[in-house]
Amino acid sequence: MAASVPLAPIPPANIRLTLGPDEWEACLDAWLTLADLQLRLPSNEFAVSVSERGSVSSFLTSFYRELAKLQPSDETLSNDKARSLQRTGFLLFGRISQEIDLPQDLSNLDFLSNFCHAHVRSTALSRLMLNLWKRQGTVLEPLFQGCKDRLAKSLESSTPGAAVSELTLLAPILRASSDIRFLFVTGSDFLDALATAYGKLVESAEQLPVVSTAYLGLVSTVNVESANLSLLSDCLYGLKGQADSRNHQSSLLADLVTNTPLLGKLRRTTTGKGADRLGKLLDVLETYRTPSIARARKTPRRKVNKGKNKLENADGELHVHRMSLVTQIQDLFPDLGSGFVLRLLDEYGDDVEQVTAHLLDDSLAPHLRELDRSEEAPVHKPTVQEEVDHLAPRSTPPPPAPEPFVPERRNVFDDDELLSADAARLHIGKKAERKESGPTNKAAILSALAAFDADDDERDDTYDVEDVGGTIDVAHPDGEPGPSAKVTGEQNELALFNAYKASPELFGRTFDVRRGQARVALKAETGMTDEAIEGWAIMLQRDPRRLKRLDAQYGTFDGRQTALASTAYRENNNTETEDSDGPGQQGGGNRGGFRGRGGGGRGARGGRGGGRGRGGSVAGPSNDPNTAAAQRRKEASKSSRANHNRRDQRAKKMARGGMPG
Repeated sequence: MAASVPLAPIPPANIRLTLGPDEWEACLDAWLTLADLQLRLPSNEFAVSVSERGSVSSFLTSFYRELAKLQPSDETLSNDKARSLQRTGFLLFGRISQEIDLPQDLSNLDFLSNFCHAHVRSTALSRLMLNLWKRQGTVLEPLFQGCKDRLAKSLESSTPGAAVSELTLLAPILRASSDIRFLFVTGSDFLDALATAYGKLVESAEQLPVVSTAYLGLVSTVNVESANLSLLSDCLYGLKGQADSRNHQSSLLADLVTNTPLLGKLRRTTTGKGADRLGKLLDVLETYRTPSIARARKTPRRKVNKGKNKLENADGELHVHRMSLVTQIQDLFPDLGSGFVLRLLDEYGDDVEQVTAHLLDDSLAPHLRELDRSEEAPVHKPTVQEEVDHLAPRSTPPPPAPEPFVPERRNVFDDDELLSADAARLHIGKKAERKESGPTNKAAILSALAAFDADDDERDDTYDVEDVGGTIDVAHPDGEPGPSAKVTGEQNELALFNAYKASPELFGRTFDVRRGQARVALKAETGMTDEAIEGWAIMLQRDPRRLKRLDAQYGTFDGRQTALASTAYRENNNTETEDSDGPGQQGGGNRGGFRGRGGGGRGARGGRGGGRGRGGSVAGPSNDPNTAAAQRRKEASKSSRANHNRRDQRAKKMARGGMPG
């Protein structure tokens, strides 16, 4: 059925405006129905309907041509049904580009420009153009290559103004397709022609299409699937050479650097091999920024509310109801002013759902699009006379009767501070200590760092991640969130020390060092910012003892332990053993043999005749200081021996064949 009923083209504006509203609504309904049926056809029938009959191509061509020429006063193609028809046309062209070869009516510059201009705000346009170039590239490439050659000759002629209109027609296509932009910027002939034409044009309105085309072409080199940094560098060097040969303040390169976000976008999108070389070139191009040629940006002018509006809804009941509707819309669109939302509610009969749908589809009426979206509702404060005028009538109350005199009773507690104190200041029991909470005192932190003593033996943990406590900003220098630390402070210390020993210049504070691959790798390994890494190196240089300690800890240790230190407790250098009753003898005496309790037995250690030893025994004379010292030492270690020592000694005697006495 749909294949037998052709789609009629859209009539021009002079015919549309002569139709009545009901007739035009019926026409839109017919186009919507037939276009939807075309989308439902099978692939073979759809290809026949598009290729042989040609009604779909003529409909799309006429529809987008009228949309491109639509005047603000013409509302025939700006209502809800016309916008639905526009979405259906987008789907029709998308299916044509994917299933069949493009007809001649749809593969020309005029239609593609009108189509991209109508859907310039659609996020799906770039995907459609990308798929179109992949499937129909053999048809489109000769078309745009011829357009490029023709424009280059026109721009290099003595009257380049004739090419400005064609650049304006080409702008929506270049904005929507990065592949077509890349085709135009490939080779130096087209960019050289743009730079030559810019120097011949005088009016800013004629220079603007040239600058926009050059900007879109340069950005396309990093937006394609594989960024071509060598081509981008060649283009930038070519523009720089032309700017240096002439007055660079009035060159195309100066206008690009001053009035477009070219340098910032290239810095954010260029990565990998060759990015450092390109970054240095971008630093040089920053010097071509010329404030004298900067164009004023168009900003919406806010209307000044002078409070002279006519008062409406003086009772305030309807105003409160409408402000609740305003709040519902502002929850979804917080950037809209209350005054602008009130105008939308007036237009759509206080229908919140309809207002929200128009805002989401960006389908507001033309007279509403021109309004200031940040306009606030006028705040009316009634005057004293208005308050009097709106008072409800009532009878005059009688004058109050004089109050009888009552004497006031006073006592000794009338002026007591406890009775007049605020209840919030009173508490029961011990008053809890209040902890001050607030923003970090930056001045106190800087003062503490200034008072740092480099001779202090304690370890400096200023830049340890675990002990920072939130006083160090871990945000990325460009405003983006930095990587979270996934390692411990000891691992960070080891990584920083190894990097410092290998190349101390890695901790420099210059722009090149911070952007270097070694610094980026160190930041990724430690999770620290540039400021924290550089601060660690500064504190290490101020503290030679810390450097020596880190060198001993991480620098010379190879993982092998050559000596085992004793871990037994020693009271002093001359400490008795667990089994002895007296101190060890420094000189003389025999360490072997039977250990007796007396001072003169065979093989006793530290007897009274021991010479240079401290001597003394727990069984010695009571008035001997050495005996008292031996008893104190025995009492100090008595809990560790107890009866176990006696039992072990008896077992040794029995083993030697001795008998108990």
